Amino acid sequence: MRNWSRTMRSQSKLIALVPTMGYLHQGHLSLITQAHKHANVIVVSIYVNPGQFSPNEDLSTYPSDFQGDIKKLINVPGGVDVVFNPKNLYDYGESDGDGDDGGEKGDGVVSCVEKSGFGHESWVRVERLEKGLCGMSRPIFFRGVATIVTKLFNIVEPDFAMFGKKDYQQWRVIQRMVIVFSYFFL
Repeated sequence: MRNWSRTMRSQSKLIALVPTMGYLHQGHLSLITQAHKHANVIVVSIYVNPGQFSPNEDLSTYPSDFQGDIKKLINVPGGVDVVFNPKNLYDYGESDGDGDDGGEKGDGVVSCVEKSGFGHESWVRVERLEKGLCGMSRPIFFRGVATIVTKLFNIVEPDFAMFGKKDYQQWRVIQRMVIVFSYFFL
């Protein structure tokens, strides 16, 4: 994926990323239409992110229809240049198996990634903002979102990313993350 993006950039193409967890609907397709107004090439990622699901949320029941998604993407006006559908974006190396997320004071709050005993231990947090949102009731959700969006940004290296405001809180966390990170990458 990164090689493709860098090839496009070497050809002076602007890249837009539309990150999704699949099971595409009209909102996703409208984001692709908007992306065409800002970029020459469009990447749609389809990745169900286990890092934003706690063990008591059933990741396995998250709706999925990859073939249906592909059919929708083929028919979207202007098309899509790449569908990025990685199998896994987490480090599943060695783990000490304690199930702790490395949070403050060993709070033990874990996502599906840690609960399964895998070794992923690096997370992106927008802590101050998420505490004022539903981060108190869903303590791993926003860090899972921020982490996976950061990974997608680092892999795809887009010039633009398109997000809907259906989940306003999630959008605000990503917006804040981008503002903070932009200071480091200017």
